[in-house]
Amino acid sequence: MKTLYWKSFIFAMLFVLMGCGIEEEVSHSPHSEAEEPKATVNNENETLSVAKESSENKTEKLEGDGKLEIHFLDVGQGDATLFLTEEVTILVDAGRHDRDDVVTYLEHIGVEGIDLLVGTHPHADHIGQMPDVLEAFFVEEVWMSGGEASSQIFKRTIESILASDASYHEPRAGESFVVGDLRIEVLHPLELSGDLNDDSVSMNVSFGDVNVLITGDAELGAEREILERGNHLDATVFRVGHHGSSTSNGRSFVTTVNPEVSVYSSGEGNQYGHPHREVVDLFSELDIPLYGTAEHGTITIITDGSGYELYTQKKPNDQSTSPGSNEEETDDETKDETIDMAVENSDCIDINEAVLNELVEIIHIGEARGLDLKELRPFESVRDLTRINGISESRLQKIKQQGLACVS
Repeated sequence: MKTLYWKSFIFAMLFVLMGCGIEEEVSHSPHSEAEEPKATVNNENETLSVAKESSENKTEKLEGDGKLEIHFLDVGQGDATLFLTEEVTILVDAGRHDRDDVVTYLEHIGVEGIDLLVGTHPHADHIGQMPDVLEAFFVEEVWMSGGEASSQIFKRTIESILASDASYHEPRAGESFVVGDLRIEVLHPLELSGDLNDDSVSMNVSFGDVNVLITGDAELGAEREILERGNHLDATVFRVGHHGSSTSNGRSFVTTVNPEVSVYSSGEGNQYGHPHREVVDLFSELDIPLYGTAEHGTITIITDGSGYELYTQKKPNDQSTSPGSNEEETDDETKDETIDMAVENSDCIDINEAVLNELVEIIHIGEARGLDLKELRPFESVRDLTRINGISESRLQKIKQQGLACVS
């Protein structure tokens, strides 16, 4: 796109922002000293409050009364992730330019409007259907990285934003927003480098105690920058970077994120070989469950802000199941038997009696969780370890499989 066109777009967007009556103060970012207040976007039915947080309230958790649904859409060799609560709808990326499945899916599950539409970066496999989304739904606000591409789909996307009533923002590292019952902490970019992948908008989306990390196609260099800035990276769910490419997902980054479950998006038999074997092996070595749209179809995670359930559209090897079926569903009695077996193990670690250096031998119980465990004693069963912050059902299953933890 010519520079003149881009400048015209920026001026036009500033005009749109002022016309929408958005009240904005100086951004609370690494390069500003003043605080920034709410940016409020109004429509006929409701007020969406996108509030940039001050440093005083960044650590507070939003209490989600309902549930959050996270849909990792099967859009082939592309990306589209939907966050859906009773209060807000957020779509991060919108699939490929040569498909038409995103709007169809959103309509099928009853989406009527979108509060926030994010294009992590301007490649056609991420913003491909953003024009269609903007035409089909009322969109409150659009975020993009600010990077420019020469493609026709990028030009169409910009034109669609201009033609819509949506407000526009280019988020930067250090910004934090509250969107309804979700909190978004922007991790990257701090400033544009000119590399469209590395400039991907990366963010941690929080609902209660559950965090979802999305990094677009940010590669190893961007991951190092994020680590160096010391951002909040601990995540429950990690949307694996760059479709599972080895140009992303560095060991130090993944181990810092330390997700309970990970999801990548790629097309079956794609020409890039995604996900790369090195990445699959890394997640296997780190004992992090890895799901992918190529094998599992659309993947849905439903959380109440504490625990979560994961559902897949199909099982690997094309063994189809109905949408919403839980691939890892097991009989509750079998789970209880696993707990009882641990009690019979003479070498087990009694979680009600063990000292700290014994507790840390239990998988997923490090020193911090070991201290929390001691404070929460006594436990009636190993299952009660989910009372510890960070011990989800999936981690509980790993603890039971290890067979060390028990209650005498």
